[in-house]
Amino acid sequence: MMISEKTIEAVVNHQFQEAIQATGKHKSLEISGFGKFFFNEGRAKRQMAKYEDIKAAYEKKLKDETLTDQRKRSLEMKLESVKDSIRDLKPKFNDVFPDLRGMEEQPSSPRETKDSDKRDE
Repeated sequence: MMISEKTIEAVVNHQFQEAIQATGKHKSLEISGFGKFFFNEGRAKRQMAKYEDIKAAYEKKLKDETLTDQRKRSLEMKLESVKDSIRDLKPKFNDVFPDLRGMEEQPSSPRETKDSDKRDE
């Protein structure tokens, strides 16, 4: 097949982008023929705590008046990287996701609601 490298790169980048978006919406991702991946909330919480500790340490170091400009820029870049990691991980802790291991609860039918109203009278 005569497919340009640029086209292949665009397709692969698109697939990864879609996978990243899917993991932002759900706690799992299944790639046919490759496997199913679950978001491990316990591990993510430990990682978030680690990021918060690193962030606090960098902020504390940046308050040091004796830092050279080069060291200060380096610490600022590292701090921004940690903040980006926190920003990316934080939305995954929302309880918006359904429990994918079980069935979702079905809404009650209008008939069930009417019957329960009659019992309350």
